Amino acid sequence: MQLTEICVIGGSGFVGRHLCQQLAGRGYRLRVPTRNREHAKALILLPTIDVMVADVHDPAALAAAIRGCDAVINLVGVLHDGRGTRGFGAAHVELARQVVKACRDTGVRRLLHMSALGAASDAPSNYLRSKGEAERLALDSGLDVTVFRPSVIFGPEDNFLNLFAGLLRMFPVLPLAGHRARFQPVYVGDVAAAFLRALTDRATFGGRYDLCGPKRYSLRELVTWVGAATGCRRPVIGLGRTLSLLQAATMELLPVKLMTRDNLRSMRVDSVCDCAFPFGIKPQALEAVAPDWLAQRVPRARYQRFRNAAGR
Repeated sequence: MQLTEICVIGGSGFVGRHLCQQLAGRGYRLRVPTRNREHAKALILLPTIDVMVADVHDPAALAAAIRGCDAVINLVGVLHDGRGTRGFGAAHVELARQVVKACRDTGVRRLLHMSALGAASDAPSNYLRSKGEAERLALDSGLDVTVFRPSVIFGPEDNFLNLFAGLLRMFPVLPLAGHRARFQPVYVGDVAAAFLRALTDRATFGGRYDLCGPKRYSLRELVTWVGAATGCRRPVIGLGRTLSLLQAATMELLPVKLMTRDNLRSMRVDSVCDCAFPFGIKPQALEAVAPDWLAQRVPRARYQRFRNAAGR
């Protein structure tokens, strides 16, 4: 299957940046539509990537970005429900519908779609239900579709391990909602590699692939591990159901939402899987790669960076 030019929707995001770098390294020409070029500054200097200023929620702009491409990758997702295009309905469901329509209208057959582990029409949270609906739209489109369903994704710029590292630095004790929730974190580079391997593989058409790392953890175990890796060991107090809901409801009022009640409902479904990682990829363990960047949060490491900047 010969592909040359690919439109990566959501290419300026966390997973998108890693995937675009891998695709560019293989010689693909990429289009990355974004409303703000500043969000894609890490990609602008790569010679085979065209960062386009475009609103993908505008059907005409979306069709223009896709037209002439050989494949489309949709990575767009939001963790917290918001207004307008930041809401689950618009970001997950409506955009998936418009991507399918734009592919049909422009003659693009190949579509890779990012979903989430646990996505289903009867899932307990709006997030997982909207992801499930978007999955259905993609798979029922009649296009050559492959869907990926990762557990929580970790990497140097993630909003998961780094979030807890920041909280552990700020508070002497960390009360933790949903502390029994289980995850099987998967490294962002492995997720990107799975997309890359599937891109030209006809055997993946119509398939759904769960992506998990090699080890399962409770949320409490993960937070405790982050504390050890950053040198910020703190007591972690697991909250019961009522206090968890109260904490999540309170956090919803913050300017930057750290957790919501919908996030808590998502955690009722364990984000784990029993299947092997696809395409013969050996997923990297959290303990093998995360300390490389989490250790930079240790005060001694920050002092070393200051000394390096001063040329000492």
